[in-house]
Amino acid sequence: MKRADAVSLGWLGMLAALTAAPVPVVIAADYLSVEGAQKALFPAADQFTELVLALDPAQRARVQGLAGAQPPHRSLRAFRALKGSELLGYVFIDEVIGKEDFITYAAAIDASGKLGALEVLSYRESHGGEIRAPAWRRQFAGRGDLNELKVATDIKNIAGATLSSEHVTQGVRWLVALWQVALQPAAAG
Repeated sequence: MKRADAVSLGWLGMLAALTAAPVPVVIAADYLSVEGAQKALFPAADQFTELVLALDPAQRARVQGLAGAQPPHRSLRAFRALKGSELLGYVFIDEVIGKEDFITYAAAIDASGKLGALEVLSYRESHGGEIRAPAWRRQFAGRGDLNELKVATDIKNIAGATLSSEHVTQGVRWLVALWQVALQPAAAG
Protein backbone atom coordinates (compact mmCIF):
# COMPACT_ATOMS: atom_id res chain seq x y z
CA MET A 1 0.00 0.00 0.00
CA LYS A 2 1.33 3.40 -0.92
CA ARG A 3 1.82 6.09 1.75
CA ALA A 4 -0.84 8.36 0.12
CA ASP A 5 -3.38 5.51 0.29
CA ALA A 6 -2.57 4.91 3.96
CA VAL A 7 -3.04 8.62 4.73
CA SER A 8 -6.38 8.62 2.86
CA LEU A 9 -7.55 5.57 4.79
CA GLY A 10 -6.47 7.28 8.01
CA TRP A 11 -8.63 10.29 7.19
CA LEU A 12 -11.54 8.05 6.24
CA GLY A 13 -11.24 6.18 9.54
CA MET A 14 -11.17 9.44 11.48
CA LEU A 15 -14.15 10.75 9.54
CA ALA A 16 -16.09 7.55 10.25
CA ALA A 17 -15.28 7.81 13.96
CA LEU A 18 -16.39 11.44 14.05
CA THR A 19 -19.68 10.78 12.28
CA ALA A 20 -20.46 7.80 14.54
CA ALA A 21 -20.03 9.82 17.74
CA PRO A 22 -23.05 11.83 18.90
CA VAL A 23 -22.49 15.54 18.49
CA PRO A 24 -24.58 18.00 20.48
CA VAL A 25 -26.23 20.60 18.30
CA VAL A 26 -26.07 24.11 19.65
CA ILE A 27 -27.86 26.86 17.85
CA ALA A 28 -26.63 30.26 18.89
CA ALA A 29 -28.63 33.23 17.74
CA ASP A 30 -28.43 36.92 18.53
CA TYR A 31 -31.80 38.61 18.24
CA LEU A 32 -31.33 42.10 19.63
CA SER A 33 -28.51 44.47 20.53
CA VAL A 34 -28.26 46.20 23.91
CA GLU A 35 -29.32 49.46 22.25
CA GLY A 36 -32.26 47.76 20.54
CA ALA A 37 -33.41 46.26 23.83
CA GLN A 38 -33.14 49.63 25.58
CA LYS A 39 -35.35 51.32 23.00
CA ALA A 40 -37.82 48.41 22.99
CA LEU A 41 -38.14 48.54 26.79
CA PHE A 42 -38.23 52.35 27.17
CA PRO A 43 -39.26 53.83 23.80
CA ALA A 44 -39.79 57.30 25.31
CA ALA A 45 -36.24 57.48 26.70
CA ASP A 46 -33.81 59.78 24.96
CA GLN A 47 -30.76 58.75 26.97
CA PHE A 48 -29.38 55.64 28.66
CA THR A 49 -26.51 55.98 31.12
CA GLU A 50 -24.64 52.95 32.38
CA LEU A 51 -24.44 52.40 36.12
CA VAL A 52 -21.75 50.79 38.19
CA LEU A 53 -23.46 48.85 40.96
CA ALA A 54 -21.14 48.23 43.90
CA LEU A 55 -22.90 46.46 46.74
CA ASP A 56 -21.47 46.18 50.21
CA PRO A 57 -21.54 42.73 51.88
CA ALA A 58 -24.77 43.50 53.76
CA GLN A 59 -26.52 44.56 50.54
CA ARG A 60 -25.28 41.44 48.70
CA ALA A 61 -26.61 39.24 51.50
CA ARG A 62 -29.94 41.06 51.44
CA VAL A 63 -30.31 40.70 47.66
CA GLN A 64 -29.46 37.00 47.90
CA GLY A 65 -31.94 36.51 50.75
CA LEU A 66 -34.73 38.24 48.83
CA ALA A 67 -34.03 36.62 45.45
CA GLY A 68 -33.55 33.06 46.67
CA ALA A 69 -31.71 30.30 44.83
CA GLN A 70 -30.02 31.42 41.64
CA PRO A 71 -28.60 29.76 38.55
CA PRO A 72 -25.11 30.83 37.52
CA HIS A 73 -24.99 34.38 36.16
CA ARG A 74 -22.22 35.47 33.82
CA SER A 75 -22.47 39.23 33.61
CA LEU A 76 -24.75 42.11 34.46
CA ARG A 77 -25.03 45.58 33.00
CA ALA A 78 -27.42 48.24 34.29
CA PHE A 79 -28.56 51.48 32.67
CA ARG A 80 -30.69 54.42 33.78
CA ALA A 81 -33.39 55.22 31.22
CA LEU A 82 -33.95 58.98 31.08
CA LYS A 83 -36.19 61.38 29.21
CA GLY A 84 -34.42 64.66 29.65
CA SER A 85 -33.64 64.67 33.36
CA GLU A 86 -36.65 62.51 34.30
CA LEU A 87 -35.81 58.98 35.45
CA LEU A 88 -38.09 56.52 33.62
CA GLY A 89 -36.48 53.43 35.12
CA TYR A 90 -33.67 50.95 34.65
CA VAL A 91 -32.65 48.46 31.99
CA PHE A 92 -30.72 45.38 33.09
CA ILE A 93 -28.81 43.15 30.69
CA ASP A 94 -28.29 39.85 32.48
CA GLU A 95 -26.99 36.43 31.52
CA VAL A 96 -28.14 33.21 33.19
CA ILE A 97 -27.30 29.64 32.35
CA GLY A 98 -29.96 27.77 30.40
CA LYS A 99 -29.32 24.06 30.24
CA GLU A 100 -25.77 24.19 28.93
CA ASP A 101 -25.07 27.76 27.82
CA PHE A 102 -25.96 31.31 28.74
CA ILE A 103 -29.13 33.19 27.84
CA THR A 104 -28.72 36.95 27.50
CA TYR A 105 -31.91 38.85 28.29
CA ALA A 106 -32.96 42.37 29.13
CA ALA A 107 -35.43 43.41 31.82
CA ALA A 108 -36.85 46.84 32.53
CA ILE A 109 -37.97 48.10 35.92
CA ASP A 110 -39.73 51.44 35.85
CA ALA A 111 -39.24 54.15 38.47
CA SER A 112 -42.14 52.74 40.54
CA GLY A 113 -40.63 49.24 40.60
CA LYS A 114 -42.82 47.54 37.98
CA LEU A 115 -41.32 45.18 35.44
CA GLY A 116 -41.87 45.49 31.72
CA ALA A 117 -41.91 42.60 29.27
CA LEU A 118 -38.54 40.89 28.83
CA GLU A 119 -36.42 40.94 25.71
CA VAL A 120 -34.17 38.01 24.76
CA LEU A 121 -30.95 39.25 23.18
CA SER A 122 -29.11 35.94 22.65
CA TYR A 123 -30.20 32.34 22.97
CA ARG A 124 -27.51 29.67 22.64
CA GLU A 125 -29.34 26.38 23.31
CA SER A 126 -30.60 23.75 20.88
CA HIS A 127 -34.01 23.60 22.62
CA GLY A 128 -36.17 25.96 24.64
CA GLY A 129 -36.13 29.01 22.39
CA GLU A 130 -39.87 29.31 23.11
CA ILE A 131 -38.96 31.73 25.91
CA ARG A 132 -38.63 34.26 23.10
CA ALA A 133 -42.37 34.07 22.45
CA PRO A 134 -44.05 37.41 23.19
CA ALA A 135 -46.76 35.75 25.32
CA TRP A 136 -44.18 34.19 27.63
CA ARG A 137 -42.10 37.39 27.94
CA ARG A 138 -45.20 39.54 28.62
CA GLN A 139 -45.99 37.52 31.76
CA PHE A 140 -43.41 39.62 33.62
CA ALA A 141 -44.95 42.99 32.71
CA GLY A 142 -46.54 44.83 35.60
CA ARG A 143 -45.06 42.60 38.29
CA GLY A 144 -42.90 44.14 40.98
CA ASP A 145 -43.44 41.99 44.02
CA LEU A 146 -41.07 39.05 44.47
CA ASN A 147 -44.08 36.98 45.52
CA GLU A 148 -45.42 37.37 41.94
CA LEU A 149 -42.35 35.86 40.30
CA LYS A 150 -42.53 32.12 40.78
CA VAL A 151 -42.35 29.57 37.98
CA ALA A 152 -45.46 27.43 37.57
CA THR A 153 -47.56 29.65 39.86
CA ASP A 154 -47.07 33.10 38.33
CA ILE A 155 -44.83 32.51 35.31
CA LYS A 156 -45.76 29.56 33.11
CA ASN A 157 -43.18 26.87 32.62
CA ILE A 158 -42.60 25.84 29.01
CA ALA A 159 -42.31 22.12 28.26
CA GLY A 160 -38.97 21.60 26.55
CA ALA A 161 -37.68 24.86 28.01
CA THR A 162 -37.99 24.04 31.70
CA LEU A 163 -34.51 25.16 32.74
CA SER A 164 -34.62 28.25 30.54
CA SER A 165 -38.01 29.25 32.02
CA GLU A 166 -36.88 28.62 35.59
CA HIS A 167 -33.47 30.25 35.29
CA VAL A 168 -34.65 33.39 33.53
CA THR A 169 -37.44 33.77 36.13
CA GLN A 170 -34.94 33.30 38.96
CA GLY A 171 -32.66 35.85 37.28
CA VAL A 172 -35.51 38.36 37.10
CA ARG A 173 -36.20 37.77 40.82
CA TRP A 174 -32.56 38.67 41.45
CA LEU A 175 -32.90 41.88 39.40
CA VAL A 176 -36.05 42.93 41.30
CA ALA A 177 -34.28 42.24 44.62
CA LEU A 178 -31.26 44.24 43.39
CA TRP A 179 -33.56 47.13 42.45
CA GLN A 180 -35.26 46.98 45.87
CA VAL A 181 -31.96 46.99 47.79
CA ALA A 182 -29.73 49.27 45.72
CA LEU A 183 -31.83 51.40 43.39
CA GLN A 184 -35.26 51.93 44.91
CA PRO A 185 -33.99 54.52 47.38
CA ALA A 186 -32.36 56.39 44.47
CA ALA A 187 -35.63 56.27 42.48
CA ALA A 188 -37.60 57.57 45.48
CA GLY A 189 -35.12 60.35 46.19
